[in-house]
Amino acid sequence: MNTEDPLKLSRCASCLIRHRGICNALSDEELQQFKQIAYHRTYRPGEIILSSEENTDFFAAVHSGVVKLSKILMDGRQQVVGLLLPPDFLGRAFSKSNPYFAEAASEVELCCFPHAKFERMLEDFSSLKQRLLEQTLNELDSARDWMVWLGRKTAEERVASLFLMLAERWTEAERGQETGAQNRVIELHLKRDEMADFLGLTYETVCRQISSLKRKGVIQLSGTRRFSVPNVSALTKIAG
Repeated sequence: MNTEDPLKLSRCASCLIRHRGICNALSDEELQQFKQIAYHRTYRPGEIILSSEENTDFFAAVHSGVVKLSKILMDGRQQVVGLLLPPDFLGRAFSKSNPYFAEAASEVELCCFPHAKFERMLEDFSSLKQRLLEQTLNELDSARDWMVWLGRKTAEERVASLFLMLAERWTEAERGQETGAQNRVIELHLKRDEMADFLGLTYETVCRQISSLKRKGVIQLSGTRRFSVPNVSALTKIAG
């Protein structure tokens, strides 16, 4: 069960995503107004945040944790299509439904905004609308890059690219605390079969490629769900 609480005004001053998320587009005066509509929700791992094609009543910025996006195919199979980390935005402005399922892959805290009030603020604050547009275009660029991954890269390059992307996003998400992906233990919030779906590979191929990267010393595994990157340059080279 998710929990929610009103956003305390003091929290924004120390918020880790204040200067990296959509709030960065707001002046201090505008932020004061924005705070009045915001509230926090928390989710446990495995909880559904948004259901595909069902009406939703809020948008959200990921404050902490990882959100897994997936599509359900006609035959019931699930396809992982993305991961959201701080300060990514969840939901679609000017739409009451979403084309995907959003699931908490870890403990997740969201900074949420009611639909109608958020859309009114988009009209009032042009800088906020501009920032949301920029973020949407960045997501489009990422989707196009992903098409290159799936269409042109080898199995080894795809798996290496995924680990590199997670390491880089971890560094971005942790900015302001500790930085540097090298030798830091990073949570791998995808199971091997989910990685296979995400990369367009078989489960066996993903396992073989992970073992190969480990033997080469470019990644180190801590159990099945954590890893570190002792050699970022080597991983970057393999990722192509």
